[in-house]
Amino acid sequence: MKFRWILVIVPLLVIGSCQEPVVVKPAALLRLDYPLPNYAPVGSDCAFTFYKNDWAQLSIKNGCNMTLDYPQMKAALYLTYLPVTENLNQLISDAQKRTYDHTVRATDIIEQALVDPVRKVYGMYYAINGEAATQAQFYVTDSTRHFVAGALYFKTKPNFDSLYPAIDYIREDIKTLMETVIWTP
Repeated sequence: MKFRWILVIVPLLVIGSCQEPVVVKPAALLRLDYPLPNYAPVGSDCAFTFYKNDWAQLSIKNGCNMTLDYPQMKAALYLTYLPVTENLNQLISDAQKRTYDHTVRATDIIEQALVDPVRKVYGMYYAINGEAATQAQFYVTDSTRHFVAGALYFKTKPNFDSLYPAIDYIREDIKTLMETVIWTP
């Protein structure tokens, strides 16, 4: 009887001990390196100029509406130009509404005002954190004649944690764009 147990236990021990030891692998983090931005002025027939990152590809559509494409990141920054008549309050309200429509999915919306009386550029930048469709929006105006609104979108399902390096990179480009806007006559 003891011999039978040994015949059962020994093969089980041999089979069980033939497995490779479990090795716990360290947590790996995705490393995305983007080039240092090189900003250059954008000239056009539109009522404004600004500096853009050389890495972004500019296309102008329907008058002065523009798209800055970041093909390596599968992202696009859409810029909309609108003339100001008696509608400045409505334009600002619409821009704010478009931003705050994302509160359903956003975890946080951080506002940063831009006031530059020397260049006559006033606006608001919104950093939208979380799984929202857009991660940044902004508007700039001279408050009398010109209004530009922008929104950043990725051509993929929102995943804030995975996209954060690209989001952070393009957010800096947006801030530079806002800080370099010059209205042309």
